[in-house]
Amino acid sequence: MAAAALVPGVSPSAAVAGDPIGGERLAEPGVVVDLGAGAVLPPVNEAAAYVVADLQTGEVLASKSAHERHPPASTLKVLTALTLLPGLDKSQVVVGADEDVLVEGSKVGIAAGLSYDVDLLFKAMLVDSGNDAAQALARTAGGVEQTVAGMNAVARELGAFDTQVINPSGLDEPGQLTSAYDLALIARAALERQDFRTYVTTLTVDLPARDGTSYQIQNGNRLLGSYDGLIGVKTGYTTLARHTYVGAAERDGRRFVVTVLRTEDRAEVVAAALLDWAFLNADAVTPVGELVLGPPVPVISAVPEESGGPLQTPGQPPAAGDAVDAGAGGGLGALTTTALVGVGLVGAVAALRIRAVRRDRLRREQFRGRSIRPGRGA
Repeated sequence: MAAAALVPGVSPSAAVAGDPIGGERLAEPGVVVDLGAGAVLPPVNEAAAYVVADLQTGEVLASKSAHERHPPASTLKVLTALTLLPGLDKSQVVVGADEDVLVEGSKVGIAAGLSYDVDLLFKAMLVDSGNDAAQALARTAGGVEQTVAGMNAVARELGAFDTQVINPSGLDEPGQLTSAYDLALIARAALERQDFRTYVTTLTVDLPARDGTSYQIQNGNRLLGSYDGLIGVKTGYTTLARHTYVGAAERDGRRFVVTVLRTEDRAEVVAAALLDWAFLNADAVTPVGELVLGPPVPVISAVPEESGGPLQTPGQPPAAGDAVDAGAGGGLGALTTTALVGVGLVGAVAALRIRAVRRDRLRREQFRGRSIRPGRGA
């Protein structure tokens, strides 16, 4: 799929040549569902886009403008976690910095000079959507630019081609966009990790205060503890994105994921209704698409940190706002220690994640062969 300028509210069928990822029907605007006997339509809502899919099979049961691009708000932090979790030592101690404190949007109160371990920063980012925690994690992983480069690389490898990352928190910035399809794909990959599942179902976290005491933050996902079988995932809100949400639930051995973009209603309410619909109707609908991993990426070019450029996939033109790699290269298998140092920790994390995804793809193929609270934002 060719890259194109990412424009809010424009679907790839209008902006990108080539077959839509996940199936042709997912390129259709509006609600797409194939009802069988006894099935009913998904509940009507005002969301600009959504996807309801089976977490285990990847089958998309229903969608609304699945590939239409919109700002993600803090649902983007799912990709932040997916990118950084494999490469950061959770016991590493990070000292809060002024740049963490000064980040815009929702914060958990990271203080300059106080010490936090990486595990606590992941909790703060995913439980109470702390942009300051996301900033501290990105800084620990080599910096915001390197983190963004890694996130874009992981998104491309997953096949999330509607997604373009500009910052790790999800705050509104020109060009930072995703789709309901991509969020479902990213959430499915993240939920394969036990540590991620633990973070997004944690209700409260204690953070250190300057006076030696502690204070508590709470999970902003209102469905936790109120929706039967919920296993996460993440809320989001910004002025531009409005309410966004990624959620997943399990009942009687069935698991479904739902993603909701741009709704004036509480996105959790929309998601709960769609999850209810999935549990009641999944066996009576014909899937309209599939959450599929993207094509193999043979090479990731490493751009030295001092160039300020992102990782690029050869053969994939840079998306809008990307810098062009002017000469670095080399296959993933041939990346040397020197190259990994040059690209920074996040480049190494992206490489490791890509290898893991390829192993997961092979395992699935072998198996088949045998049988937020409203606020300032993000």
